[in-house]
Amino acid sequence: MLRNPFIEGAVAGAPVAAPFVSSMLDQMPNSVLVFVGATKDLVYANAAAEASLDLSRKSLQGLTLYDLFGENQSLNHMIDEVFAGRAAAQRQELVLYSVPGKIYREPLAVHVVIAMLEDPTLMMMEWFPIDQQLRSERDERVSHQVEANKQLMRNLAHEIKNPLGGIRGAAQLLEFELPEKGLREYTQVIIKESDRLQTLVDRLLAPHRKAHAMEPLNIHEVLERIRSLVLAEFPQGLKIIRNYDTSLPDILGDQEQLIQAVLNIVHNAAQALSDEIRRGTAQIELRTRVARSVTIAKQRHRLALDLHVIDNGPGIPDEIRERIFFPLVSGREGGSGLGLTLAQTFVQQHQGFIACESRPGYTDFHIQIPYRKQEIAA
Repeated sequence: MLRNPFIEGAVAGAPVAAPFVSSMLDQMPNSVLVFVGATKDLVYANAAAEASLDLSRKSLQGLTLYDLFGENQSLNHMIDEVFAGRAAAQRQELVLYSVPGKIYREPLAVHVVIAMLEDPTLMMMEWFPIDQQLRSERDERVSHQVEANKQLMRNLAHEIKNPLGGIRGAAQLLEFELPEKGLREYTQVIIKESDRLQTLVDRLLAPHRKAHAMEPLNIHEVLERIRSLVLAEFPQGLKIIRNYDTSLPDILGDQEQLIQAVLNIVHNAAQALSDEIRRGTAQIELRTRVARSVTIAKQRHRLALDLHVIDNGPGIPDEIRERIFFPLVSGREGGSGLGLTLAQTFVQQHQGFIACESRPGYTDFHIQIPYRKQEIAA
């Protein structure tokens, strides 16, 4: 049976498992907890459970299922049925809530399996998000749609670029030939608007012009630079919380691109928090973790950087929520609608993905970038 990684000998007489057992469970994509059936004391958590609960094994030491999920009647009924021997296993779709005042996390809508282990004192709880497959399909569909839109915009930008230069040049020549200086006001309008459109075109084409400068970097140094930049612009009323896992290894990436990608997200969040900044309640959290056994673009990765940018603003308007990564879509008056498009492009160029969950009072931009084998070995 499984050895207790929290407290040696907590389960009296429980035989020690071969080392590969816990290693095998750590490789499982689904979350697994092992607990004492009679008391619900936790004795094991795999890596996926740590990530799902956002708690380390050290933090889970000494906790019970009640400490994690409270008095969940449906969950307790499943456990009682299996522990009493009335069923070999129980499975059900549940929403697992955290206990108020103890451990805070977002509710987990999951499919739960409860089963008895070989040792009759121990039971196993396994769960996975019920929307995992739907989310994967949606992300893939959105990714294809966004890529098609970006290709269309790049082609359009190229088509605009050449005649735009001609229009600007003609306006300059016309201004030089005009006999009356008062008429130059109109040529200046043409020149300035041509320059504005040229800047827009350059921003659409910029991510695809420059080669990657991939090098090992510390993601927290990137986040600290972004934090200082945003706080310099919003010195009053905004709090940026660091929630870092400082044990993360360096990741191979283009520092300039990653700074720009995350800065676009954090800066957008700060701008959306204008009312909260005036009240002094604005808050942005930068959270880093390691994600294990993740699938990105149908490829399985052992480890990935897990980065969240969370704000307590008004949320993204419903009418644009599904299109926020599309070019020229903006929820802010005067916005170019390119910040999130560029962020997504830069993250995808690192073989990662970016997604968003938003509702009033809570917006979470979630980025995952896989670690490569040489980074893990280092």
